[in-house]
This record gives sequence, structure tokens and C-alpha cells, in this order.
Amino acid sequence: MTLLEAGTKRHHALADFVVRLGRDKPLGAIGGTIVLVLLFCGIFADVVAPYEMDEMEILDRFAGASSKHLLGADQAGRDILSRLIYGARVSLIVGLGATTVTVAIATTIGVPSGYFGGKFDIILQRFVDAWISLPFLLILLTIMSIMGRGMLQIILVIGVLSGIGWSRVVRSAVIGIKENDYFLAAKAIGSTDATTMRRHIIPNIMAPIIVIYSITVGSSILAEAGLSFLGFGLPFEVPSWGGMLSGEGRRYIDMKPTLALWPGVCLTVVVYSVNMFGDAIRDLLDPRLRGG
Repeated sequence: MTLLEAGTKRHHALADFVVRLGRDKPLGAIGGTIVLVLLFCGIFADVVAPYEMDEMEILDRFAGASSKHLLGADQAGRDILSRLIYGARVSLIVGLGATTVTVAIATTIGVPSGYFGGKFDIILQRFVDAWISLPFLLILLTIMSIMGRGMLQIILVIGVLSGIGWSRVVRSAVIGIKENDYFLAAKAIGSTDATTMRRHIIPNIMAPIIVIYSITVGSSILAEAGLSFLGFGLPFEVPSWGGMLSGEGRRYIDMKPTLALWPGVCLTVVVYSVNMFGDAIRDLLDPRLRGG
């Protein structure tokens, strides 16, 4: 197959996937569209946002919705819409980054555990059981208080803590396919353990991995929002939806409820959209769920 033919085949496969997504999973298509819009806004926040994230106009303090400030202004005269757009960048970076770390950790632990079994699996799973028995929020706050506040710290802490727990799901998926014919055939022809795991196990457990990814993106965004709300997240000068809820949203909620309303709406919409899009991708890519 030439490079041109391979490229054409991939193009047709992508086009077919998009068509089936819109036809069979309309909620997933809407969720994917919302995620792409938020991702675009986050990447190009400097261009899309009407104001800088910390640009203040004291005369516009607590201003209502108008042509100048579409969603109003906060207690310092900063445009709420602009801060929400910059907050989308923070939330999506943390969500996607922490989820990538989660999937990597879960796969690294779960695949060898389910593949080798025996004493190796028993010892490793007792460590996992002990870890997930600890209160997630307490461990999260403890580690963040030690490591300090910052985006990289949040991504690593959330990713590693979530990945250890999700490794049990990956392990279960590996155990479920260990007796399949293609798995036994790979062992019969002398395939090494590393090759078997890379070429025959991981591709066949992509369905649960996709589900883990879609679920964890939303939970990671909520975890960052919770940390920022409790004062353990990003520095105060960095606009995040959780920080907006914790700061001006909580302090001035009686005077201007929209300061807490809009960040809460953004969190709800993005988490719901990510979950719907992830479920749709999983249903379309899993051969067992494609139907006729």
C-alpha cells in the first residue's frame, strides 16, 4: 500500500466516523462540538477574549450585562466573560494533562498485573487496594500542601492518584481477554511478553481505556476546581473556574450571584459534554457495540 493510499484510507475512516457520530450519537456530537469550542477558546484566549484576564476598570465594578461586558463585571471591574475564557484554558490543560497521566499510570500498572498474574499480581494489587482505601481528597490536599501550588503539580498529583485506582479496571480487562484465541496464538508462535502486551493486549482493551479517559477528564477538571476552591490549587492571579467560585463567587454571592453562577455553569457544561463525547466514541469504536 502506498503512502497516498494509506492517507486516503485514513481520511475515509475519519469521515465515516464523523458521519456515524452525527447520525447515531447526536448527544455525543453535540458534546464533542462543545469540547472543541472550549478547546479553541482556551488555546486562542488571547485573541478571543474581549479583555485581558486582569484588566480592571473600577468604574465598571459589579456592572451588569451590557454590550461592553456581555456577562457583566466582577468586584474589581474585570470582565467576567474574559476570565471565563482564560479559565477554560486552565481547566482543559489540567483535565487533559491529568487524564493522560492517569491513563499512562493505569496502563503501566494494570496490563502487567493482569498479564503475569500469580504472586506478582497479588502483591501489586494489595498495594493498589491499600492506596485506594485512603481518602482521595485528604491525600490530594496533603500532597498539594507539600509540593506547593502550580499547574504542573496539580496535573501530576491528580494523574498519579487517579491512575493507581483505575489500574484495577485495566487489569480486569486484560484478564478478560487472556484466554482468547489470538492471545494464545501469539504465545504459541513465541511472541515475547513485551510484544504481546504492546501488539495484542493494549489494542484490544482500548474500549475501557477510552471510557477511563472520558470519565477522568471531567473528574480531573472538578478536582482542580475543588482544589482551587479550597485554596490549594492555582495561584490567585491565575483565573480558573474553581478559583472564581472560591474567590469573588463565594465572597460576593449575595451582592452579585452571577459571579458564582457562570463558573458553575461552565463546569457543568464541560463535564457533561466530555462524558457524552467519550461515551459516544467508545460505542462507535467498540465492535461489540456497533450493532448491525
